[in-house]
Amino acid sequence: MSDFHALKISDVQALTPNSVTLTFDIPDSLQDIFSFTAGQYITLKHGVNGKEVRRAYSISSAPSSGQLTVGIKKVPNGTFSVYANESIAIGDTFEVMPPEGRFVFEADNVKKNVAAFAAGSGITPIMSIAQTVLESHPENKFILVFGNQTPNETMYLRKIQELQQQYTDRFIVQHLYSRSQEDNALFGRIETSTVNFIVKNKFKEVDFDAFYICGPEEMINTVSNTLKKNDVSEDKILFELFTSSDTEDALAEELDGKTQVEVIVDEETFTVTMDKKELVLDAVLKQDIDAPYSCQGGVCSSCIARVTEGKAEMVKNQILTDGEVAEGLILTCQAHPLTPTLKVDYDDV
Repeated sequence: MSDFHALKISDVQALTPNSVTLTFDIPDSLQDIFSFTAGQYITLKHGVNGKEVRRAYSISSAPSSGQLTVGIKKVPNGTFSVYANESIAIGDTFEVMPPEGRFVFEADNVKKNVAAFAAGSGITPIMSIAQTVLESHPENKFILVFGNQTPNETMYLRKIQELQQQYTDRFIVQHLYSRSQEDNALFGRIETSTVNFIVKNKFKEVDFDAFYICGPEEMINTVSNTLKKNDVSEDKILFELFTSSDTEDALAEELDGKTQVEVIVDEETFTVTMDKKELVLDAVLKQDIDAPYSCQGGVCSSCIARVTEGKAEMVKNQILTDGEVAEGLILTCQAHPLTPTLKVDYDDV
């Protein structure tokens, strides 16, 4: 389940002065394993400065393209993002986990109107989703609201313009720039007024089937809350965080004692004794158990497991639905054990 596969870089392209795309060569023997749904991500594992680093990056290419491409924006002082933008070359090999993620669009034969709000590098999964929406039905419409500092820093700008030419009446883009005044673009950031302008003014006649939101946590919360105030049902709103604000772990302060945890990974069973103040994933990794994980910050879904005995509570959860939590699913990177014994199964998810 958590197996990585060695893949070579087949292409490296600069998108902006501070972002690149990496395309991976997928051997015939791994084509099925690395097939993906629009919106999913892959986890990369690589040694940087003598230390193993894992990072999750959304796939920007459409499933129909036959390519596996991710976009990476340089983060100031970022370990892997700086390395990716400055040092990676064609022919380099990386350990890559098969695609996963729930922020997806699954194509069917039903006409759909879809809108997306993206800021900065949040555009990467939206690129895959937009292309898939547009090509999957001749009447599908996609509205993109895309915020950046300047056009020069806008990832995939050329590809977006190409899609606009290809789907003139069905792919409509509203750019926003916070540091540049541009023709046919709004000035500022994506905020409440932006959402209201889109749904109550510019596209008030459009009945949207889904809204995809990707970017900083504050922007996601603003867009989501504004859509709900405009009577958009929660099941039509999908979002994915790339980074999350720090959350104080007050729960850990309330816990005392130890828990014996039985862990099932790849059909193997391990036993770990841990302090309840620890997070389950941290305790598992300390024992060199090869549990799946990526961000360790509660913003991806790599570390999901099912509690089959005992109880655990998450510090924060922005991924699992209430129904999934009720069924016993947890983000192990956010979960503290509450009972003397706990059984978690990474295979049963």
